[in-house]
Amino acid sequence: MFLIMPLLVCLYVFIVFHLLKSFIVSSELHLEQKVVEAQKAYEGLTCQRDQTVAQRAQLEKKSSEIFTLYEMTKEITKKFKEEEAFEVFKAKLTENIVVEECRFINTDSKDFEELQASPDYFVFTLRSKREKLGHFALKGLDEKDKDKVTILGHQFALALRRVKLYEEIEELAMTDSLTGVHTRRHFLVRFEEELKRSAIRKIDLSLLMIDVDYFKGFNDKFGHLVGDQILREIGKIIKENVREIDIVGRFGGEEFCVVLPVTDRYGANFAAERIRAAIEEAEIKAYDTALKITVSIGIAGFPSDAKTIAELIDKADWALYRAKKKGRNCVCAFGAYDDNGD
Repeated sequence: MFLIMPLLVCLYVFIVFHLLKSFIVSSELHLEQKVVEAQKAYEGLTCQRDQTVAQRAQLEKKSSEIFTLYEMTKEITKKFKEEEAFEVFKAKLTENIVVEECRFINTDSKDFEELQASPDYFVFTLRSKREKLGHFALKGLDEKDKDKVTILGHQFALALRRVKLYEEIEELAMTDSLTGVHTRRHFLVRFEEELKRSAIRKIDLSLLMIDVDYFKGFNDKFGHLVGDQILREIGKIIKENVREIDIVGRFGGEEFCVVLPVTDRYGANFAAERIRAAIEEAEIKAYDTALKITVSIGIAGFPSDAKTIAELIDKADWALYRAKKKGRNCVCAFGAYDDNGD
């Protein structure tokens, strides 16, 4: 009996110890599993965080690109000249990309092939649907920035096409489609500007009124197509025989006008005679017909003859009437008469 009791106690202790050990091992395994799961969850959250950060960075990059495009487009829409539009593009480009040099190249530039062949330059061709609009060349562009430059380049091409369309429309509005000189409306706008400038600076200005002699007879005899060709050639000859600062316009029908800034009566007479002689000497070819054409020219000057556009036109027209009366193919100035009073 005394021996059995200690054995039972030992057995009990052994069983309890064994059960406790099993429980502890099981708990450790369970805790290890929980730790592994927590670690995996943590790794998953870290991965999600990294993905979120990467997505955010990408969105910020895209937002920056979109904002740059928006700002560039907004600024370019305020410009109506190629050079001004390119300066906006260049400014926005260099704000976002580091380059040593940024150049605009026209489609007919001789520099294009040389720059394209150079390893130092990245050359991007600006295109619309139907034509090349030009190129821009970047020196020192990093390879990683080429995609961004391409995006900006395509957007600039769209803006440049709009600028070119505006210039074409403006040119059509300012230029007589037949003769290539200014329309009457635009001529009068430019005339007013020059007259104001002359008044402020107190300098001379002269106006020539030029009319094609016997034009109705040419029209009646050869037809309107020949008449149009005569006007086209007359406009060309006048433009070839004036200065860059002079303003040439078609006043109506077969009548042309020329404003001569910084020109007194003597200078105006010299310019008018040069135009008259050039037209007289020219042989105008109109289809199968070769014609000799002459013009009559009237002159009025500011401030000696008149001080307003209306008065200058009226007095130059009056001088032109005198030239016609004298026999045509001659130049008359308002207020200047020969010995016969003509």
